[in-house]
Amino acid sequence: MAAPGLLNDVAAIARQAGALIMEIYATDFAVRGKQDASPVTEADERAEKLIVPALRALAPEVPVVAEEAVAAGSVPEVGEWFWLVDPLDGTKEFISRNGEFTVNIALVHRGEPVLGVVFAPALDRLFAGARGQGARVEEAGAVRPIRCREVPEAGLTVVASRSHGDAAALDAFLAGRKVAALANAGSSLKLCLVAAGEADLYPRLGRTMEWDIAAGHAVLAAAGGGVDTVAGAPLHYGKPGFDNPHFVASAKR
Repeated sequence: MAAPGLLNDVAAIARQAGALIMEIYATDFAVRGKQDASPVTEADERAEKLIVPALRALAPEVPVVAEEAVAAGSVPEVGEWFWLVDPLDGTKEFISRNGEFTVNIALVHRGEPVLGVVFAPALDRLFAGARGQGARVEEAGAVRPIRCREVPEAGLTVVASRSHGDAAALDAFLAGRKVAALANAGSSLKLCLVAAGEADLYPRLGRTMEWDIAAGHAVLAAAGGGVDTVAGAPLHYGKPGFDNPHFVASAKR
């Protein structure tokens, strides 16, 4: 299923969605609240309407779990294979216009993300990875492979959420670890920074949904890293309600 050409096809879909998002980003867009009080914009909805049919055309038999559709009550049955889509991850970053928002598309097989694309259109950075194919970043017109790094002697570079941080919980989690730097970033970019060897650890000690992180998890896994629960078990997908427990993304594998 995760054939070499499929990753390129998904990257092209993410780029198309990113171009649409950037058209709306340049306007005086409106912001509304969903039932869970999280914000949504026209960009979220239009990007999802582009991505979902495109994925169905690629793989008609594979269900698509997409954030805005789920919020509207459309929750498909998932089997061994399914897509997870967040058409605009980091809506708060989009609204604040800091550029740190992404299009996330992941393919899951038996609970594991085996292919993922994370595209940050405002930054023009696209991260892609698939099981057995490695991971790459496309930026400034160039493509280069990426791989998790060994932790430097100076200590860990830790990335934390820009909009959803719990400083006290993070301090408690990092106690006893040698930390060289702490950086903030929005959306699923944090997972990709670990995959690219630009950071070493991303603890998420707050609520996330599967579509928030599956694509970044796939990129990280393809780059040699992994995502575990804070109890140390591998993080799996297709859970009831699609909620994630607290987790830690690292370059450990």
